[in-house]
Amino acid sequence: MNTTIADLRQDYTLQDLTETEVDPNPFIQFKKWFEQALAAQLPEPNAMTLATATPDAKPAARMVLLKDFDERGFVFFTNYNSQKGQELAENPQAALVFWWAELERQVRICGHVEKVSEVESDGYFEIRPPKSRLGAWVSQQSEVIESRELLEQRMQEFQSKYENQEIPRPPHWGGLRVIPSEIEFWQGRPSRLHDRLLYTLLEDGSWKIERLSP
Repeated sequence: MNTTIADLRQDYTLQDLTETEVDPNPFIQFKKWFEQALAAQLPEPNAMTLATATPDAKPAARMVLLKDFDERGFVFFTNYNSQKGQELAENPQAALVFWWAELERQVRICGHVEKVSEVESDGYFEIRPPKSRLGAWVSQQSEVIESRELLEQRMQEFQSKYENQEIPRPPHWGGLRVIPSEIEFWQGRPSRLHDRLLYTLLEDGSWKIERLSP
């Protein structure tokens, strides 16, 4: 018998998630889960969905890579002139989602977005592979281009321009930090009765933890 999409399902049984086990600080809890994802050797555990919206509430989502996190927030890098860059400049609110299927875990993050400092952007750009640094100059991200050949031609031009030279960071390229006001940790459980713990930032800077119905 052929399997239909409606028939696709999996019961989650690996672990549970309780209020007494999680850290009261969501950044410490995220670090714990992220390190477990690294230890499990998951493919690209730093891959996350980034959701944005225009000022008139038209949504968009795409995968990006987390490059740093601490108690200031979660950092990724991009072309500021890209679709996501422009949307975040006009409406600096975003949502992130991490999905670690092998661990039956999801993390959802919502918050305000700000550019990281020039020093931080320079520091990360300098450790990128040379061709990735050139790519930041080559790609006019999200713009329509005539062909793949045009992209490769631009790559050759910039390779020639910066041959035997230090490749500078483009002024339109840098980091963005999502400063969370909410972080939800989701652990899959049997019978779709999943564990969901929501951290909400309070005015005094502390975090409130609440259990959500699955």
